Amino acid sequence: MSTKLFPFKLMLFTSHNPQPTTPQLSDQNPIEYIMAHFLLVTYPAQGHINPSLQFAKRLIHLGAQVTFAITISAHRRMIKSPPPDGLSFVTFSDGYDDGINPMDDAQNHYDQFKCNGSKTLTQLIVSSANQGRPFTCLVYTLLLPWAADVARELHVPSTLLWIQPAMVLDIYYYYFNGFADVIRNDNNDHTSSSIKLPGLPLFTSRDLPSFFLASNTHTSALPILQTHFEALENESNPRVLVNTFDALEPEALKAIEKFNLVAVGPLLPLDKSFGGDVSKDYIEWLNSKPESSVIYVSFGSLAVLMKQQMEEIARGLLGCGRPFLWVIRAKENVEEEKLSCREELEQMGMIVPWCSQVEVLSHPSLGCFVTHCGWNSTLESLVSGVPMVAFPQWSDQVTNAKLIEDIWKTGVRMIVNKDGIVEGAEIKRCLELVVGDGERGEAIRRNAKKWKELAMEAANEGGSSYNNLKSFCG
Repeated sequence: MSTKLFPFKLMLFTSHNPQPTTPQLSDQNPIEYIMAHFLLVTYPAQGHINPSLQFAKRLIHLGAQVTFAITISAHRRMIKSPPPDGLSFVTFSDGYDDGINPMDDAQNHYDQFKCNGSKTLTQLIVSSANQGRPFTCLVYTLLLPWAADVARELHVPSTLLWIQPAMVLDIYYYYFNGFADVIRNDNNDHTSSSIKLPGLPLFTSRDLPSFFLASNTHTSALPILQTHFEALENESNPRVLVNTFDALEPEALKAIEKFNLVAVGPLLPLDKSFGGDVSKDYIEWLNSKPESSVIYVSFGSLAVLMKQQMEEIARGLLGCGRPFLWVIRAKENVEEEKLSCREELEQMGMIVPWCSQVEVLSHPSLGCFVTHCGWNSTLESLVSGVPMVAFPQWSDQVTNAKLIEDIWKTGVRMIVNKDGIVEGAEIKRCLELVVGDGERGEAIRRNAKKWKELAMEAANEGGSSYNNLKSFCG
């Protein structure tokens, strides 16, 4: 691979103190041309790490070097294969090195992550400058606004890598800039509330990120997001890299005049970096099924469904009568063992604790993806051309479901009952609509194929996202 040199005017800080504390930018005796060296930091959740790793690979392909700062627990989950040339890892503790992060201790985890992460980034930036390899840019992802503060204090350019759709970023921006009363009101847990924001389609309350709802229990999320936007406001020319592509969200990418939203996706997750040695029996099983016949069911790495909901999913799958591959993670296995129709399920489909999602979605036997609508899963499904049945759980997933059903028209969204449960009959209805021979199902499959082609076109060399990232690096 050829190496491209990127022009940056930087001067290494020198001092009589053998351990200088702050590298400074200057026009005196600059190093006129150096290889771009990015410092990348992300939240230690798989859904954050996967697109960040793919982003690092894209930078390396363009001739840059990347140092990836990651927590000890997250690094341990990765397969210990040598990283590609140009990529190095630096680990630090977030206080949960065993990987167990209790959900009811979220604020303490965030505080420890911020404290230890800030120290690590500061030490990395200073030591790299002293060694003659200064960082040309610090790239940080969602939930880490403090990283921008570190970069500003040390006079290093920084950029936010937004790993959700541009439309979700727009909604948060409007909330913090004059539209809070429109977005959030006492009745906003009801689906009848209509919401119109500049440059965006008409929403109802069921389409908004769950952090706006009165029922939201993640009270620290909005303050952290507000800090993100405050950090961007402090920049003279705020630029945000977004894991989307121009054709997918043309209006949303231009809705906020104050920010320059740059599409660099789809940044496909690197699922093979996680999970360790896992049986590939499911691939042999998929190989035995007819083309476009299998229903794939997965709810990501965080969501844990109630037993009642799992029972309803099982009924819906059995009622549909098609082969299925259902991922039930280890923490849900106790509930799986109690499923009343377990024997019938095993006769019709296959249940696994983990699989390589990219590998499964690209398999010709796949006909439909029942998904929680995490952004990584949504993009993977788009790139694979697989229609979706949307089963969102929280955060941006409900907005992603809106995009899937109403904007891109590559799937349908399930309707929950008054108790928040999707019943088996509703699951069966949605599955038959998507995989059946009806007019809507055929239209969904055509749209899925169209977006697959557009996504690949954007990501390939010479495509819009490729050129956008090349311009950012150069």
